[in-house]
Amino acid sequence: MIKSIKLILSHVLIGTVLLILSIDLGLADSAKQIMGKVDENLRARNESVFTLLRLSTCQYGISDNKIKCSKTPTIKQIESIAINTGPDGKDSKSIAFIQDPPSERGIGMLSYNYDDSNKDNETWLYLSAFGKIKRIVSSNSDADAEPVAIFGSEFTSEDQESGKINDYNYKLLKETTYKNKRVAIINQIPKPHKAKKSRYGKSIVWVDLDKYIVLKAKMYNRKDTEIRRLFVNEIDKINDIWLAKSITILNLETQRLSNMKLLSINFGVNIDSGLFTKRSLTDKAFRQGHLKGIRDQTS
Repeated sequence: MIKSIKLILSHVLIGTVLLILSIDLGLADSAKQIMGKVDENLRARNESVFTLLRLSTCQYGISDNKIKCSKTPTIKQIESIAINTGPDGKDSKSIAFIQDPPSERGIGMLSYNYDDSNKDNETWLYLSAFGKIKRIVSSNSDADAEPVAIFGSEFTSEDQESGKINDYNYKLLKETTYKNKRVAIINQIPKPHKAKKSRYGKSIVWVDLDKYIVLKAKMYNRKDTEIRRLFVNEIDKINDIWLAKSITILNLETQRLSNMKLLSINFGVNIDSGLFTKRSLTDKAFRQGHLKGIRDQTS
C-alpha cells in the first residue's frame, strides 16, 4: 500500500515538473516568436529605403516630473539609406551621412548587419575633417567600456542592431497594457557568446502586440544596474509598415539623452549596391552621384 502511494506521488511529482517545464518552454517560445516579429518589422523598414532624420542630443534634468533638456541640444540632420541583403533578405547594409551642421557635413557611417550569430556585424566611421576611416569592432569584453556612439549621440551601434534573434534567451514576464496598448513585457538576456560582445547584461522590453514595435526598453549592465532607457512615440503606418517616428534614449549614468526624429521616409527606392562601400565614405563626388540619383526619385 505504502509503495503504491509512493509510486502515485512520484508520478504526480514528475507530472507537475513536466507541466512546469512545458509552461516555461511555452513562454520562452512565445517571447522569442514575439521578438521575431519585431525583427521582421525592422527588416521591412530597411527594404530599399531612404530616410531623413533629425538627431538631437542634450544634458537633461527632471522638472515637474518631466524629463527636459537642461542645456541647448546639439542638432544634426542625417540622410540614411538601407537595403536588405543576404539569404532570405535577413542581412542588411546601411550608410548614413551628416548633412547639417555644415561643420560636420560629410561625416559618415557604413554598417553591415548579419543575421548569422557566427558572423560579427561590421561598421566603419568616416571623419571628414581627418580624412580617415575607422573600423569599429563589435566585440566588447570590457564591462565598463562605452559602446560606440552614433554621430556623438546616445544611440549606439548595438542599439541599432537587427537580426541575431538566436543570440538571446527570452522570457515573457507578463502581458498587460501600456499607454492603452496591448503589450508583452519580455526579458532579453544575451547568451554567453553574445554577452562577451555586449555591454548589456539584460534588457526588458515592452512590445506592442498589435504592431510589433518596441514601445519602451530598460537596459541593464552586467551588475544588474539600469544604465539606459528607451521610449518610442509617434507611431505611424507608412507603406503598410508600422514604424516609430520619434525615439528617445536616456543615458542614466551621464544624464544625457538623444532623440531620433523621422522627418521623411521613402520606400522602394532604386539603390545601387555600390553605394554601400568605403569609397562612398571618402569619395565625395562618387557619393554625391549616388545620392543625387536617390534624391531625384523622392523629390
